Amino acid sequence: MPDPILSLRRLRQVFDGFTAVDDLSMDIRKGEIFGFLGHNGAGKTTTIQMLTTLASPTSGTALVAGHDICTDALAVRRAIGYVPENVRLYDTLTATENLTFFARLSGVEAPQARVREVLDLLDCAYLANRRVGGFSKGMRQRVGLAQAILHRPSVLFLDEPTSGLDPMGIKLLRDLILRLNAEFGMTIFMNTHLISEIAKTCTSIAVLSHGKLVFHDRIEAVTARYGDDTALEELYLSLTPVGRLSEVA
Repeated sequence: MPDPILSLRRLRQVFDGFTAVDDLSMDIRKGEIFGFLGHNGAGKTTTIQMLTTLASPTSGTALVAGHDICTDALAVRRAIGYVPENVRLYDTLTATENLTFFARLSGVEAPQARVREVLDLLDCAYLANRRVGGFSKGMRQRVGLAQAILHRPSVLFLDEPTSGLDPMGIKLLRDLILRLNAEFGMTIFMNTHLISEIAKTCTSIAVLSHGKLVFHDRIEAVTARYGDDTALEELYLSLTPVGRLSEVA
């Protein structure tokens, strides 16, 4: 069994007295497609922000690709790619111009060639010379994904990647995630609330409720025990009782 590429140990984040993430510990193994489920305000985005070094934990720590998020943030950033829910690009520039800029910023060798390679890999070369200001949400997500993998990261973080996408956009994104995992062994950490995508895409899942980890298992074990999407949904709902929801995601 592969070694963990993500190891979270008692990770905690407190904002103004509110505990957004509470004593979170788990391991995610290399090559996994990991689905992180939770209600709005469960602490999913806060967890990703800590793992990507965009926020410092109040206590606890984590190793990402062997690097400590608290003491070796630069090495963590070199090892990861990150696609936020709302991808930020320069609207007046073309997809190629955006990606070339970010490739140079990341120190990618032969940036123009790498940009062409990534656009071809993600089947979006047709977007290369178009200004991103006119792109749909799905198009922006694909360019954001291209940006995130320019430097060949070991771990790719996706924060609600299907948000705002139509069914075709969701399928295209799913196919890209599966391809990156299968062809390059990339570990994927994906925040989502779509049960159907978990079943179709992920190899392991966890459920966060009010900042606490309430479930974590391999998808094979989950589907063997709970069956189809409907049963998975019932499991999820049973683990995330309706209650006071924080505005912290």
